[in-house]
Amino acid sequence: MNITPVSGTHAAERAVRALGLDETATDLFSTEAICASLRRAASFLCPATPRRLVEAVLEAISPLDEACLVTRGQVAEQLDLLVSIGDLVELPRQEDRGSRQLYLAPPSYVAKAPGQYLLLGVRPNASPLVDESVDTEVLYEGHTRSVELDPEVGLIRLRAAGLREIRREHWLNHPSADRAAAVVVAMRQRLDQAAESGHVSGLTIIDPGASVHYYRGRWRPPSDGDSGDFVARRPQAYGADLWCLVRIEHGVPRALVDLPVETSDATACDEAWRFQAAIDAVIGNPQVMHVRSAAGAPGSRLLDLFGPVPGWAQRYLELVGTPVSRARGALMSYRVPISVIGEMSAFVTDMLWMHVREEGGVA
Repeated sequence: MNITPVSGTHAAERAVRALGLDETATDLFSTEAICASLRRAASFLCPATPRRLVEAVLEAISPLDEACLVTRGQVAEQLDLLVSIGDLVELPRQEDRGSRQLYLAPPSYVAKAPGQYLLLGVRPNASPLVDESVDTEVLYEGHTRSVELDPEVGLIRLRAAGLREIRREHWLNHPSADRAAAVVVAMRQRLDQAAESGHVSGLTIIDPGASVHYYRGRWRPPSDGDSGDFVARRPQAYGADLWCLVRIEHGVPRALVDLPVETSDATACDEAWRFQAAIDAVIGNPQVMHVRSAAGAPGSRLLDLFGPVPGWAQRYLELVGTPVSRARGALMSYRVPISVIGEMSAFVTDMLWMHVREEGGVA
């Protein structure tokens, strides 16, 4: 048997092709390829913890990543997006409420517009989501997959491929609008009823006073000067760090509530990010959405977000817009039609109390 050596570049191209992507248009370290790798790992490993999927992807691509282009944090961020959009489902383990596992979401689609469909879900064992007649038309953009078909036969083709429809109203289901102050009060009431937390090793908190333009930079350990209620994470023996609310006095944790608190099947990070958005708004440091022009697309605008948003807000973004390469400093960017800018601005203002900034002015 002859063994033919191949270069790292050639191996990476083969890997991209094996993921079902065009190796001439993307590379193994792109957002599209990382998300495809996560879906493939999930198809073999789920149910699995988020950490296990991140580790599997890093183990597969790191030997080819000579320039160290992909970090653990980047892979984890993309995994969060796949959960938010609905490719994977996060549920608590029955034997341990604090530990959560990811499961494959069923093959599905949501109609974005007549003839335009967002594709969701993962089949086991790396089986293709749709058959060959549709697969060649799938468009991979960021962490999303979509397809544009003849409106007269599009639904028939997707159903024939075994995909079930998720109705738009169900897809966009979200909490009722409320004042930021009311959300913060509810958070404080939860902590009022919590038992004494005792020492919490490895605790990190989101600093409300830090810039809302740099999400990663907002995380830090508590300091002696900290007193108040915070969104936090704490490590556990196995699996990803747990999301929680914590009351701190002079740097010492006094009360702690693990998330989620609304319902057992809610996503902990969704609750955490909404609580944090409310805290930021109440103290006068609201999170921001930038709106700017889109070069070469006069009928569109680009939106830049600098912090993560709950899954229900993420789904809204996926339905009205298209993820694009993120702007410098942004956590995510989208291209959206000008016609939905007003609706989008009202949504993030009412639901997440954001400040919307128009390029060349303030809205």
